[in-house]
Order: sequence, then C-alpha cells, then structure tokens
Amino acid sequence: MNGQLATAVPIRIGNQTSFAAADFLEPFHYALANQFDAFEWFPDKRPSGGGWDETDLSPARRSELKQAAHGAGMRLSVHARWMANPLHADCLPVLLRDLELAVSLGAPLLNVHLYTEAGLELYAKGLAPLLARAAAVGVQVSVENTPETTPQDFNEFFATLKRLAPAGFSQAGMCFDLGHANLCRATHNDYLAYLDQLGPHVPIVHLHVHENWGDTDTHLPLFTGPAAADARGIEGFLQRLRARQFSGSLILEQWPEPPSLLKAARDRLQQMLRSTEGILKT
Repeated sequence: MNGQLATAVPIRIGNQTSFAAADFLEPFHYALANQFDAFEWFPDKRPSGGGWDETDLSPARRSELKQAAHGAGMRLSVHARWMANPLHADCLPVLLRDLELAVSLGAPLLNVHLYTEAGLELYAKGLAPLLARAAAVGVQVSVENTPETTPQDFNEFFATLKRLAPAGFSQAGMCFDLGHANLCRATHNDYLAYLDQLGPHVPIVHLHVHENWGDTDTHLPLFTGPAAADARGIEGFLQRLRARQFSGSLILEQWPEPPSLLKAARDRLQQMLRSTEGILKT
C-alpha cells in the first residue's frame, strides 16, 4: 500500500465510569456536557462498597441512559469486570450479565482481558460461549492486552481463534491498551513497538489510552505523563491507527482531578487526528 493516502476514518473519543467518582454517573454526565462521542461503562464494585455494578441500574434507568447517549450521538461500550476470566467456568455467568448490560444500554461492544496462564488454546475455547452469545445479540467482543500479555500472545491468540472457531474470530477484535503496552516486559517504555509487532491478522477494534512512566499502571491522563514534554509517541500512535484504518472508540481510562484534563486530552487528540489526515502509508 506504499504511495497510497491513508483513508481518514472516524475515531470516537470518550471516557469511562470510575470508582473514584463521587457518583458513578458523574463521568457519563461529564461526557454528555462536553460532547464526547464515546463512553464506556465499567462495573467495578469493590468489596468495600465503592464503585457500582448492574444492580445499581434499573431497567428504566438503563433505558434513560441509552436514550441520552443515542440523542447525543455517543457510542457506548461496556468493560466486563476485570476479575471475570473466561478460563474459569464460574465466570461465564458474570460475563453474560455484563453482556446483558451492554445490550440493555445499547452498547455494541463488550471488552474483556486476555489471560494466558492456561494457554491460549484453552482461553480461546473458554471465550467461545461468550462469543457465540455476543454474536446472537449483535455485540462485538474486544480482548484487551494486560501488562503481562505480549504482542506475540495476541498474534498467537487470533491465529488460534481463527483455527478453532472461525465464527468467533469474526466476532472478536483486540482492545489495544497503550498504558499496558508501555509496561509489557517485551516492549517496556515503547508502546509503539508493541503496536508494530501486532500482525495484520489482529483486528484492533477498541482503544484504552492512558500514560505511565514504565513503573506501574498509574493510568495518568494523556499529556500529563511522558507525552507532556514530548508528544511524538502519541503522534506515531495515531498515525499507525490511521494506517490500520481504525474506526472504533478511544477511551480515556481515568477520572482525574480536575476532570477538565479529559476535555483537554480530547481536544488535543482531535487536533492531532486532523493533522494525520492524508498522511502517506509507508
């Protein structure tokens, strides 16, 4: 594809619920007030009582939130509970509840984490029932990289999924988490190297974006970590997304103080995205 112009495709930018918010609906109302065009619901109720889960949203409230998002042109997603590991049979009901939450909110994507401790083939088999149910209700499933998972894990996982369950392969994609890629031992402090090592058969359909200094998963708002002094890494990230013709949602995964840091990051990202339109694919 050398010498061809990268097609400018829409990339939606949004934020996420957070246990750090005083009211778990506050980040959603912030997104509406500031005209974000994406939002992610993350049920994260803690044993201490902080956070929220699906029991905090009645059917009527879900309908209200769905209509509010639809009226604002906002694309929703749901992040499955982080402890819901498809390798464990007792986690399937939890994942199905999160899928049902996505359906009731009108969210076309459910995000889960990749777990490799039992091998990628067993993970693919464990994920298959969720993929089948998601296909039946029209929801795509994205599989997110953690700090422990490598680009090679994703290359192998999607090759394995395509071999074992072709229908499931078409239902699944990758959620590329920039901060986790920066912490990965194979690409430490070089999330672009992680992205570059993903094969063309790995479909990136969703993004989680936050920063760190390579030490721990601090979820710093974009442009408040290393990119505050040098944003060339973020520019390279966006250029690579353009080259892959990415057209999903980019989720800013934090609830900072002040929340205006989210709008500042969104505005700067939009400016950068405009500047990447028409770049040459190399």
